Amino acid sequence: MSFASLGLIEPIVRTLDALAYHTPTAVQEQAIPAILAGNDVMAAAQTGTGKTAGFTLPILQRLVMGGKVGNNAARALILVPTRELAEQVHESVRTYAEGLPLRSMVAYGGVSINPQMMTLRKGVDVLVATPGRLLDLHRQNAVHFNEVKTLVLDEADRMLDLGFARELDNILKLLPKKRQTLLFSATFSDPIRALSNQMLREPVRIEATPRNTTVAAIRQWVIPVDKKRKAALFVHLLERRDWTQVLAFARTRKGVDELVGLLESKGIPVDSIHGDKPQPARLRALDRFKAGEVRVLIATDVAARGIDIDDLPAVINVDLPIVAEDYVHRTGRTGRKGASGEAVSLVCADEVEQLAAIEVLTRQTLERVEEPGYAPEHRVPQTDAKGQIVKKPKKPKKPKGNAPVVSEDVRFRR
Repeated sequence: MSFASLGLIEPIVRTLDALAYHTPTAVQEQAIPAILAGNDVMAAAQTGTGKTAGFTLPILQRLVMGGKVGNNAARALILVPTRELAEQVHESVRTYAEGLPLRSMVAYGGVSINPQMMTLRKGVDVLVATPGRLLDLHRQNAVHFNEVKTLVLDEADRMLDLGFARELDNILKLLPKKRQTLLFSATFSDPIRALSNQMLREPVRIEATPRNTTVAAIRQWVIPVDKKRKAALFVHLLERRDWTQVLAFARTRKGVDELVGLLESKGIPVDSIHGDKPQPARLRALDRFKAGEVRVLIATDVAARGIDIDDLPAVINVDLPIVAEDYVHRTGRTGRKGASGEAVSLVCADEVEQLAAIEVLTRQTLERVEEPGYAPEHRVPQTDAKGQIVKKPKKPKKPKGNAPVVSEDVRFRR
């Protein structure tokens, strides 16, 4: 099947040919015709399977066929949870729109709002934004939403969770009721699916891969280790393995900074991304990593959904994520577009419940491999095939005094 056979116009197909995009992925094959037809869509597919192109290409075509935008307006609105993902999606929009008479821009916090307001004066066909900055622009009368024809929630599960619920609700109240709504993500929890029913009108539901699954091409395993030895094990793995680049995740900003300091002391080229860093510094770190200037990029979950790097060999979870769905997004940074990769999680006894939740979500029991010299003193409890914690059987209590030992299997008869 070709992109032309999906109904895309010749200028877009020509751009895709120049990018060496010849065969649609499964999610693109299903989503593009549905969006071109004007349907609402809820699509779930693994990371690295072309979701962004799946919604961007048909949106661009509908915009080309649908007139011009007015001042301080947008015709298509793409909402994303992080600044890094906003930049990534906007870059894709610009790439796919090459040669088309369309204007686009990206808006997020952490940088001056004034240039964004200036760009919006003439209106844009596609606006990629984070919710907070979008509401700021609206309060400044820099953008209005009466011309919005299509709304996209990219990484929709994060858009709809508690962290964005209030902002998203405020945005939805401002949008035209008659619009096309598209929800795309690698993971959709049952509560999110229920909430989406309130937003979508007779949607086309697409599941290009089984729900909440990780990429099959990557090898995933767990190394049990005591919490106090995680940093040392992390350095040991970097020195022992021949990974050309590694994306590592820590739970807190402090944890990220401590790991950066440790790697710098070992002479390992490293940079970081977390919420305390100014946006220009975050983008610079990402650009350095993509350019191969640093071997290791350490991040909090702010980066789990905004990094698209070809042939990234390894992801290391120095700390497991609090939210199980974030494991899918973290590991999805490797093994993209059919490539192979490795995802290693350093797990201490305190994280067994998070490990169990991940295994329940992904419906797999992660392989455990002990690293010689790093066996934990505090045992990480086993989990069964359903991801449930298998509690170690309690030892029978010793009888007091000379009381006889009675088996629990003895039945007392009257």
